[in-house]
Amino acid sequence: MYFLDFTVDHSILLLSILLVIGVLTAKFSTRLGVPSLVLFIIVGMVVSHYIYFDNALLTQGFGILALIIILFDGGVQTKWKDVKRVVRPSVSLATFGVLITTVLTGVLAKYILGVTWLEGFLFGAIVGSTDAAAVFSVLGTQNIRQKLNSTLEAESGSNDPMAIFLTVSIIELIQHPDSPILSLILNFFWQMGIGLVLGLVLGKASVWIINRINLDSSGLYPVLTLSLAALTYGISTFVEASGLLAVYVMAVVVGNADLTYRHTIVRFNEGFAWMMQILMFILLGLLVFPNQLLDIIWQGILLSLLLMFVARPLGVFLSMMFAKYSSKEKLFISWAGLKGAVPIVLATYPMMAGLENSTLIFNVVFFVVLTSALLQGATIAPLAKFLNLSQGEKETVPHSLELVSMGKTKNEMIELKLVEHADISGKSLEELHLPEDILVTAVIRDDKLLTPRGNTQIFAGDTLYILISKRKRDKVKAFFQKNTSDGDEREGKTS
Repeated sequence: MYFLDFTVDHSILLLSILLVIGVLTAKFSTRLGVPSLVLFIIVGMVVSHYIYFDNALLTQGFGILALIIILFDGGVQTKWKDVKRVVRPSVSLATFGVLITTVLTGVLAKYILGVTWLEGFLFGAIVGSTDAAAVFSVLGTQNIRQKLNSTLEAESGSNDPMAIFLTVSIIELIQHPDSPILSLILNFFWQMGIGLVLGLVLGKASVWIINRINLDSSGLYPVLTLSLAALTYGISTFVEASGLLAVYVMAVVVGNADLTYRHTIVRFNEGFAWMMQILMFILLGLLVFPNQLLDIIWQGILLSLLLMFVARPLGVFLSMMFAKYSSKEKLFISWAGLKGAVPIVLATYPMMAGLENSTLIFNVVFFVVLTSALLQGATIAPLAKFLNLSQGEKETVPHSLELVSMGKTKNEMIELKLVEHADISGKSLEELHLPEDILVTAVIRDDKLLTPRGNTQIFAGDTLYILISKRKRDKVKAFFQKNTSDGDEREGKTS
């Protein structure tokens, strides 16, 4: 039974119901040990019994928009000090790792699916990358070693461009077999190089705009930030560079800068990314007809297992051959290569191109994503514990601070965590002799909120909320974080 005559009111009602169901499934997904994206997709597949939907173009467009927002949210929350130590292995995974996985999976797909060599490699390219939405979602609830966490986040945020390039290039070769290979290779370097440069430049420009513009409401700052992310994607694709890479790099630059209204921006982006993730996976579920999945069930299971246990591990171990990671760490990275929205969105490309086996490829990709999310996503935490790569329970922030917009005032509230061995550690607030225009309004220690008084002592690890003049931001941070002993040690080493 299909309901075809939907009015605007009916559509709004349906959308609201789907969002409520999505939020509730996200709440229970952790209890069930199943990634939320699986439940979102299942919701979409159930709804597809009542609503006929086969618009691949709409799915592709909405999927790309959702990926921009999800990548931006993940990039903003990525700490550069953690990522810079794993840039080389992450880049190697995002390029050589994806290429190796694509080739191996393509060979397997050629014989298992009975397609041509190019169609096999096309399938390999589509499922060759890990998915940022899935990885950010799963890792966000786990307390994995920081090196591994940063490696996986950086890989998932930067390997989409490689997968997109390979997918588009192979489709081009299928449609135009005489296309010169050299031009495709040069196009790859152009996309990656210019995408990286634009991400850095537009990230710096975005920070400058956000901190310099004086908006009437704090609620406009996250809107501005997301607009700048979308603008980064648009400019990059306009010059035929990698838009998703540019967005991720821009987000990392913005997230690691000293931003005004940081909390407002981060919280809004997080909520909006969740909404887009829910709608995207439900929409992807709508595009699938469950009865068609039954026709390719054994091919899907076989390819999923071979991808998880053969192609991905070989891609990881070969691309990280010279990286300083233990075998256990490489094994974990292999298993944590979750598939998600990106492969399904990429699977719409052959459908848009009108390729002969596009429906077969889409259905098998969908099956691979489901099995990957179910099997790998649900076992990441147990595997980390088994390999002794887990750091116990994930530390949660015991507090949150919501501030009333200060409009056009020249003051702001900053959050500052006192570093270890800071000069002022152990001193009381009255001993600091702070100027009258600098006010410590709250001290967070462990899970307790302390009301600051003159005799209140502050220690390393404390989180301070300080009301200051915007122009004094840098000086105040330098004062509270000053560590003379480190400076002396550095001087001693250099001398």
